[in-house]
Amino acid sequence: MLGNRTNEEWIAQYASSHQHPINRLCHTFGIPLILLSLVALAATPFYHRAWQPAAFLFVLGWTLQFIGHAFERKPPEFFRDWRFLFVGVRWWWAKIQGRA
Repeated sequence: MLGNRTNEEWIAQYASSHQHPINRLCHTFGIPLILLSLVALAATPFYHRAWQPAAFLFVLGWTLQFIGHAFERKPPEFFRDWRFLFVGVRWWWAKIQGRA
């Protein structure tokens, strides 16, 4: 699915378009908010009102992402290649571990 690139190559390309400190900060918070929104959405069959916080977290997370890219003055990588939607989480995890 992610082609002939290694995980490190995907993360390096993603990191290269996320250099501005405010963009990095926005992504550091925005990516986990989006992930948390997906977890909350998965809870909706058990707690029908979970969609409300899920929607809020999802919109907030993506808003942070786009604010960050306004500072970076570059469009998100997934505008050129949809596979970068899956790389952001790996970049975030590498960043948390001090590898990005």
